[in-house]
Amino acid sequence: MDAATLGHPGAQNAPGIQLAGARLPQHPRFLRSAALRFAAMYALLFGLSALALALFLWWQTAGLLDRRTDNAIAADVDSLAQRWQEGGLPALIITIENRLAENVDDSAIYLLVDPAMRRVSGNLSSWPTDLTVHRIWAELPIERAGIRSLARVRTFTLPGGFHLLVGRDVQVRAQLRDLLTGALLWALLVVLVLGVAGAVVIRGLFRRAMANISATAAAISAGDLSRRVRISGRGDEFDRLSETINEMLERISRLMDGVRQVSNAIAHDLRTPITRARARLEDAALHAESEADLRAAIERATTDLDGIVAVFQALLRIAEIEAGTRRAAFASFDAAPVLAGLVDLYSAPAEEGGLTLEFTCPERLPLFGDRELVQQAIANLLDNALKFSPEGGVVRLSAAAAGGTVTITVADHGPGLPEADRARATERFFRGETARNTPGAGLGLALVQAVASLHGGSVQLAENAPGLAAMLHLPGAAEVAHDAAATADA
Repeated sequence: MDAATLGHPGAQNAPGIQLAGARLPQHPRFLRSAALRFAAMYALLFGLSALALALFLWWQTAGLLDRRTDNAIAADVDSLAQRWQEGGLPALIITIENRLAENVDDSAIYLLVDPAMRRVSGNLSSWPTDLTVHRIWAELPIERAGIRSLARVRTFTLPGGFHLLVGRDVQVRAQLRDLLTGALLWALLVVLVLGVAGAVVIRGLFRRAMANISATAAAISAGDLSRRVRISGRGDEFDRLSETINEMLERISRLMDGVRQVSNAIAHDLRTPITRARARLEDAALHAESEADLRAAIERATTDLDGIVAVFQALLRIAEIEAGTRRAAFASFDAAPVLAGLVDLYSAPAEEGGLTLEFTCPERLPLFGDRELVQQAIANLLDNALKFSPEGGVVRLSAAAAGGTVTITVADHGPGLPEADRARATERFFRGETARNTPGAGLGLALVQAVASLHGGSVQLAENAPGLAAMLHLPGAAEVAHDAAATADA
């Protein structure tokens, strides 16, 4: 696509691509507040629950009264219709007069009119003006004995053009219903106020809980890696979130310390061989008298540089292991032949150093992991043991399986390590006082630790009296299979 096309006013941006400098639509600040959203959700749920409760109470009270009135009127109408069928108009008139006489609470309303709408029987003086004969159910004002009231009525037409009105005086019930409706409305208003107040409280609690995390995150982003989120001790979700964040910060702090230590160690340990190689090349360039002298200087400098390359290769190897990229190569294998092969490999160097290499291992030692990495870790332990053992000493390689864990031990009779140094021996570039004058970069045990962590195991250094015992603990193949099955079932 040419520049003209890009600059054309009608050109459209590709879907899903946001140009640099383009701003996403911004909502008002109060709508971006998570605390406000949670508080509003609380108030809404609280209000809806109160409304549902109010409607249920109204239906169970005022609604119940209306339904009972309608049922009573319907039953009365059915009874009067039956009397009409049995005895005609005279029987109907007698029944109405009897019911009015028996009406103790004076709530019953009856009116029977002829085709000309003249009163025949009942306690109403005339047919209500607001009521047509075609309306079946109605609630309307009426007047009885000069007193205005409210009635719920039902009408129907009889053979011969007669019309019957049956109802109940519901003035008191209407007042009660209005009172109840007003009380429920006031209750809803109170609930609304309480919901808003509760939302404000919830918002405040949420903001205070998040302010602790926000302040810690701001301090961390400003460079203060020592800050941690305060834990209230209540054990709620915020405490669990705070604990998770603190664990993450501890991990970041350890990684940052490790980066600084590695950087300092690289600068310190590699400066000497680089300076030495440079000095040798400069000295050869200035003082070499023959091609043999130049070649010797170059070979010595190459040896120094090879050592530097080996250090970087070891660092890259450790980084690769810690990143977990080698887990794809995990498989079940028998570690017994691996250990036997290492014994054969190191028997000759041990004899040259006047050392005895002893080996104890069961016939089968099933493991699940990277065979090459486990072999390299044990080789590093054997290298250290042979390197620090005095002439005539004994280096013992043994393995055992117990409780689902395989323990591979390399023990020597060398100078050992003080307890304070054993705690730091697996750090990169760490070298104890006894190792200052021996070749190496202090990465052997760091690689062993990385291999153990990758396999879910650990490294333990203990006193051998005299010497050092390095124990590599790895989960056995059966234990790994059991954990995998439990994870699949979960």
